[in-house]
Amino acid sequence: MDADTREIVGVHIGDHDEQAARKLWNSLPPVYRQCAVVYTDFWTAYGAVFPCKRHRAVGKETGKTSYIERFNNILRQRVSRLVRKTLSFYGVAELKHELR
Repeated sequence: MDADTREIVGVHIGDHDEQAARKLWNSLPPVYRQCAVVYTDFWTAYGAVFPCKRHRAVGKETGKTSYIERFNNILRQRVSRLVRKTLSFYGVAELKHELR
């Protein structure tokens, strides 16, 4: 997420491994990969994939990841498919299918 415009500039939905971090990095537009500094949490796959010149691992106290963390929380709260089945459901037909 671009901190100035809050535009989502790259995304990967899936596992938490180096391959996922690589897909996230490759989803960024070339100008971001060449010029931007990416702030992340301390997940080790980011450090293994993102170039040192373009990556800073920071803690929550810095506020550098707050926009994307807020966005992720909103998604989890409002998109019931991303929530545990016991907390929410996203449709009767889908729920019946998953309970079988």
